[in-house]
Amino acid sequence: MRPEAGQVLHFSEDPTIELFVPHVAATARETEAYVWAVGHDRAPDYWFPRQCPRAMAWVRDGTSDEDRDRIVGAGCGDRVHAIEYAWWEAMRTTTLYAYRLPAAPFRPLGEAGQEHAAVATEPVRPLGPAEPVGNLIDCHAAAGIQLRLLDNLWPFWDEVITSSLGFSAIRLRNARPRPTGDADESATFFAGRAPR
Repeated sequence: MRPEAGQVLHFSEDPTIELFVPHVAATARETEAYVWAVGHDRAPDYWFPRQCPRAMAWVRDGTSDEDRDRIVGAGCGDRVHAIEYAWWEAMRTTTLYAYRLPAAPFRPLGEAGQEHAAVATEPVRPLGPAEPVGNLIDCHAAAGIQLRLLDNLWPFWDEVITSSLGFSAIRLRNARPRPTGDADESATFFAGRAPR
């Protein structure tokens, strides 16, 4: 499920929203009240149950062949999403909805060329009723996105953020504890320049 021209999407497990009102999300780093949405490129970040922790990586300009083969996998496409085994049943059974919103009230959020969301500071009415996204696993398959099941996300995430790949992670605070227990497990990370 992707937005059409002139649209952004908001994903939710609630199919009854009639008006999106700006608010400060409990998990947001930003302190301003926003209506949150995503464009075409970031829509796959939300093909998950809302609370599902996920780590994502993709090939971008400047990605080395070594990092692509090591993390995404040789011949495995340009993008990989990883979740933990404990979330597989929710991934199979959650009904997720997409709301199509007019793009005009929204502006990109994030560094230029690395925007991870679109935000509006005024109430936004959906263009129509919520649309079921469908089988979330099938969404990944149809988009050619590798969906990887792991016992623990942290070793994978640690490799991703020190690579030349683009990356994002959402709801990591819901992941199993880090095996070494020595790092911040509460943050949400968005695409950015990977530290070298």
